[in-house]
Amino acid sequence: MSLTTAYLKQFRQPSGWFGRFNLWSMNRRHSRLTDWGLSHVKVARDATILDVGCGGGRTIQKLAALAPQGRVYGVDFAPTSVAMSRNFNRALVDAGRVVVETASVTRLPFADGMFDLVTAVETHFYWPDLPNDLREIRRVLKPGGAVALIVEAYKGGKHARVIQLFADAMSPLGYSHLDVTEHRDLLVRAGFAGTQVVEDYDKGWLCAVGTLGL
Repeated sequence: MSLTTAYLKQFRQPSGWFGRFNLWSMNRRHSRLTDWGLSHVKVARDATILDVGCGGGRTIQKLAALAPQGRVYGVDFAPTSVAMSRNFNRALVDAGRVVVETASVTRLPFADGMFDLVTAVETHFYWPDLPNDLREIRRVLKPGGAVALIVEAYKGGKHARVIQLFADAMSPLGYSHLDVTEHRDLLVRAGFAGTQVVEDYDKGWLCAVGTLGL
């Protein structure tokens, strides 16, 4: 494996000291994006929530604050991410309000209809089979539940030129580079009855929300 490939792989599956640094950095860099994205979904105080690709755990912390009477689950297929998410949310884990597990979005270890909300921040472009993976998310959502894909790495946005270079470099490792319309079409194909894609072009942010029918 070349040094370039090894470096790029750290964004998809962090490991070692560099992976831990990258996760710490992502916790900081994605914080405002996450707040903006979560403002476009309803989070009940007693909601049961899943964060897919939980990374460094900052999104889990935010979701737990929005649902103080609920429970938040996080999954990531990178053991380094799982360990960091647990450590970042240690008090919430010890209190039983947060659970973080090693798992892939392709096969989630949860019962049908378990979650009110599923979130994915800056991660779905790495998923191995986006349409089928979203159907797996649909499986674990309650009727009326929603999935929110929150991202700044998307096609056609304010930072499109720089992000296109990253997408081209990541392509051999598996990377889905989608624009606004393609995000909407993806949710429709996955079987979500209601879809909304919000873009803040000036910030270079996008939030795609799919909702299940009741």
